[in-house]
Amino acid sequence: MGTEKGYLSLVLHAHLPFIKHPEYPDFLEEDWFYEGMIETYIPLLDMFERLTDEGVDFRITMSLTPPLCAMMSDPLLISRFKYYLNSRLELSQKELVRTKNTEFTYVAQMYAEKFARYKDLFEKRYNGQILNGFKKFQDLGKLEIITCCATHGYLPLQVHKESVNAQIKIAAEDYRRRFGRGPRGIWLAECAYNPGDDKFLKAQGIRYFFTETHGVLHSVPRPKYGIYAPVYTPSGVAAFARDMESAQQVWSAESGYPGDPAYREFYRDLGYDLDYDYIKPYLHSDGVRRNIGMKYHSITGKVSLNQKKPYYPSDAKSKAAEHAGNFMFNRQKQMEYLATLIDRKPLIVSMYDAELYGHWWYEGVDFLEFLFKKIYYDQKDIKLITPSEYLEMYPENQVVQPSASSWGDKGYNDVWLNSGNDWIYRHLIKAAERMMEMANYYPSTDGLLRRALNQCARELVLMQSSDWAFLMTVGTAQQYSTKRTKDHVTRFNELYEQIASSRVDEAYVYDLETRDSIFPEIDYRVYRSEEKEKILK
Repeated sequence: MGTEKGYLSLVLHAHLPFIKHPEYPDFLEEDWFYEGMIETYIPLLDMFERLTDEGVDFRITMSLTPPLCAMMSDPLLISRFKYYLNSRLELSQKELVRTKNTEFTYVAQMYAEKFARYKDLFEKRYNGQILNGFKKFQDLGKLEIITCCATHGYLPLQVHKESVNAQIKIAAEDYRRRFGRGPRGIWLAECAYNPGDDKFLKAQGIRYFFTETHGVLHSVPRPKYGIYAPVYTPSGVAAFARDMESAQQVWSAESGYPGDPAYREFYRDLGYDLDYDYIKPYLHSDGVRRNIGMKYHSITGKVSLNQKKPYYPSDAKSKAAEHAGNFMFNRQKQMEYLATLIDRKPLIVSMYDAELYGHWWYEGVDFLEFLFKKIYYDQKDIKLITPSEYLEMYPENQVVQPSASSWGDKGYNDVWLNSGNDWIYRHLIKAAERMMEMANYYPSTDGLLRRALNQCARELVLMQSSDWAFLMTVGTAQQYSTKRTKDHVTRFNELYEQIASSRVDEAYVYDLETRDSIFPEIDYRVYRSEEKEKILK
């Protein structure tokens, strides 16, 4: 241990639901993935490359969820993303001409330079395989990649422990296949912890998970160090709690950094601002105006969209540097205060959705880069650390039982179980029962029957994704999330009927394997009841 007063662990949760529609030439919700790639995931790697070239040591922890990894390595989605990136690059080149000698020259130049750099990074350096980029920084010891539940399944509402076990085991096996080692940590979907579920983490060799603040604060017995050190659950898996003070500074709409007037306005977009015939080639085949991700205005203040002022990248960048300095100063003060209260070096865990950085808060990636540099060059009080490194340094921790909890509104499952989405659970529970019944009935099999059973397991984990219940609650993409839930339930039940009556239709199975192609290595036997018995012993 050095002279630092304490440690900061930055954790980004990178996740999107598995969305792939080969049956359409283009699909609106697939854009979520392309936007995430061009605004968050590639910019983060671009920043890691720069810091490493400059010799700046940094540490960051990121969950790359199995659905996101599946999309990042899917040939169809990669080719569609390349088209998306190239079309943005082409438009940005046209814009250099259109905006010449106007107040928008600088922002047009920024996009043209960024898109060219991202294309080079994605196509040449990573050869279209962005996961190799993340793996590279994990192997360098700068980035700790953690896993998540297989499809971001919401564990506390899984009635059957076989479903909990399957969500964890499928994810851990997927991680091993992609990264060549087991996952050390996991981001439980929606930070939702249910006492006892840690046994399933332990069975996969997972050493730690994260909870919302009150998950650890309401532990029995009470945690001696509050949320400023990990605790061990009865099974020996560590729990790290989120620090709300550092979260508020970034998240809060009122007092958070992203609302600064100099930053880029999210809701005003060239997809609506430009002449229709000029922008049409960059819209979907239906020709409807939509956001295309190029935005030329700043937040300005509480004024209507048509009164927003031009965006100046250099002003926004210096704001991001100022905010990074402020964030670091506040963490130094926090460490100073905590050091007087506890008899070990405190740990502050700052947890965020990765898409906040770059996608929602455009300058967020610049903010992180400045923060990493300032911590490296300008001070000695704080050291960046991963949870694994902290556990190595402090292997002895208090054993407690964390409380059932989640993040999100009210902090106890409410977002994922309410009158707007409760209808889904009877179907999810019934499908899980049928899956267990089939897994127990067919201890082993091969050929078409095995493919059908494996596809049943895929449809089950896809319907369990917490994203659908979440989207039904918040009301965005409500139709799509409802349709996706019903589609997976219908496909599962159709396969179940075919298996039960020994008339499996190969064309039907093949169609689903192509569409719902997540987890090519899935083994339906993960739902056998013996699996649970082994762990609970």
